[in-house]
Amino acid sequence: MQFELLKTDAQSKARAGKITTDHGEIETPIFMPVGTVGTVKGVHQTELKNEINPDIILGNTYHLYLRPKTEILEQAGGLHKFMNWDRNILTDSGGYQVYSLSERRKIKEEGVKFKSHIDGSFHTFTPENVMEIQRTIGADIIMAFDECTPYPCDYNYAKRSMHMTHRWLNRCITHLEKTPLKYDYNQAFFPIVQGSTYKELRMQSAEFIASVGAEGNAIGGLSVGEPAEEMYEMTAIVTAILPEDKPRYLMGVGTPINILENIALGIDMFDCVMPTRNARNGMLFTAHGTINIKNKKWENDFSEIDSMGITFVDTVYSKAYLRHLFISNELLGKQIASIHNLGFYLWLTREARKHILAGDFTEWKNRMVKQMDQRL
Repeated sequence: MQFELLKTDAQSKARAGKITTDHGEIETPIFMPVGTVGTVKGVHQTELKNEINPDIILGNTYHLYLRPKTEILEQAGGLHKFMNWDRNILTDSGGYQVYSLSERRKIKEEGVKFKSHIDGSFHTFTPENVMEIQRTIGADIIMAFDECTPYPCDYNYAKRSMHMTHRWLNRCITHLEKTPLKYDYNQAFFPIVQGSTYKELRMQSAEFIASVGAEGNAIGGLSVGEPAEEMYEMTAIVTAILPEDKPRYLMGVGTPINILENIALGIDMFDCVMPTRNARNGMLFTAHGTINIKNKKWENDFSEIDSMGITFVDTVYSKAYLRHLFISNELLGKQIASIHNLGFYLWLTREARKHILAGDFTEWKNRMVKQMDQRL
């Protein structure tokens, strides 16, 4: 994997760059649609490729390990072939999913024992077997196994957890070195900065992660319930330490406003379930604010969904029709809203990139944040 830094904004830390892997180029900043179980919910691969058009999507180790299982993925020749996706894929190592199973898991130095949310069967994730699972899934970018701390989090717990994440990282690297590639392309490895919302711990973790010299670096344990201002503060601390010549990935973030503010702090890569999850509940993101399409005010509004026309659904369907689909609980409504929201997220990060390259990002970002911060 190669990363080229093309331009940095003069008034912020926003960066435009380019990642190149064996599956193609990724122009940054980038939003990665979440395809947890090998599917971006409600969206065909043709719509994903032709309308939303991301350079990279995300899969999840925990979910893919449980279903369809790694044996099936290996027989298919990896996740790319299984889901017929010829662009980049990143896999999250499952640390966040294990964190979210708080009632169903035990964390020890060796690893994590957990109960499947599907059938209650017991499984163990260790830094070693998570590396093997990700080799088999075959993503272009794979993540270290970490512990994601909850919010709020006791300082001593956060400190213990961070040090364990660092020890696990060393085990990941050692095991990865002796685990051969399964397919005919390379995999890049990203470690993850932890430390909850404690400045001192975030600095320590960022320094440790930077010292590893990985091909890219991630920031985890944010967007777990902390106020946005704390998220921004922690991001700023970490990006000041992480190397400038490597891509920076802020995991699980966030709203369109969160994304723009974190781009301004020097983040290159984002993922979040919000565009699709909120879409399925009738919440549409636009450049002028959010729309709850289920509200009665849209009942007889026959104007197009979004006059910007980023994806085909924006101009093919009206607000009144989309509202009718939601009120009638028709699956098509959720599909239309998902395509719209994902298209908007990709448009937003690409537009940010254009403005970084043009040199007027900060002015544009401030205007967009005001515009988007309203309910229509």
